[in-house]
Amino acid sequence: MSPASRPIRLVFLGPPGAGKGTQAKMLEERFGARQISTGDLLRQHVADGTHLGQEARGYMDSGGLVPDSIIIGMMEQQLANLDAFVLDGFPRTVGQAVALDEMLARLSKPLHAVMLFEASREMLLRRLAGRWTNPRNGRTYNTEFNPPRVAAIDDQDGGPLVQRPDDTPGVVAKRLDTYEAQTSPLVDYYAKTGLLVRLDGLKAIEDVTADVRRALDARNGAAV
Repeated sequence: MSPASRPIRLVFLGPPGAGKGTQAKMLEERFGARQISTGDLLRQHVADGTHLGQEARGYMDSGGLVPDSIIIGMMEQQLANLDAFVLDGFPRTVGQAVALDEMLARLSKPLHAVMLFEASREMLLRRLAGRWTNPRNGRTYNTEFNPPRVAAIDDQDGGPLVQRPDDTPGVVAKRLDTYEAQTSPLVDYYAKTGLLVRLDGLKAIEDVTADVRRALDARNGAAV
C-alpha cells in the first residue's frame, strides 16, 4: 500500500471456516490493518482488570451474554487509536452494526467495505473438522486442504498444533446454525448500505487474497 493511500477499515463477515481469519492476518501483516475480534478484546480487558473488563466478567461468570454496550465501549477504546483495522466476526447482529456505525461516525472513521466470505455448509464442515491451530499465534492448518509439513507441528515455529474442542462435527453444525440465524439480517443490513462485497471463500487462499485486494482497489482507492 502506498503512503498516500487511505488506511484500510473493514468488517469481515462469514461463517466459521470461511477464511476470514487467514485473510485478516494477511492484511495485518502486510498493510498494518489491525485484526480485532470480540473474543480477544474481552479476554484482554478481563485479564487487565479494566472497568469494562470487570463489568464483562460479571456477566461471563454468571453464564450471561455480555451486553452490546460493553462490547462497543471496548471497541471504541481500541479503535480510537487505530487508523487501519479489520473487525473479524463483529458485528454479529443488526443492533451491534447500528451501534458500530454510530461509534465510527463519532470517531470520523467510516468503513470502506464489509466483506462477506461465502462457503457451502458441506465444505465448511470438512474444513473445520480437519482444522489444527497454533495456540501461540492463531495460525491454522487443515489436514485435507492445507496440511503442515509434519503432522500436528507448525511449519514456521516448530511447535505443536492443537485441535479446538469446538471443531468437532456436532459442535461445528451448531455453530453454523447459530451463524445463519444471526447473520442473515446483518447481510441484508449491509447490502442496503452499499458496503457489502461478496467473496468466494472456497477459492485457494492466494486467490481470495487477490479478490480482497481488488475489492479494496475498487472501494477505497488503496494501491494494494
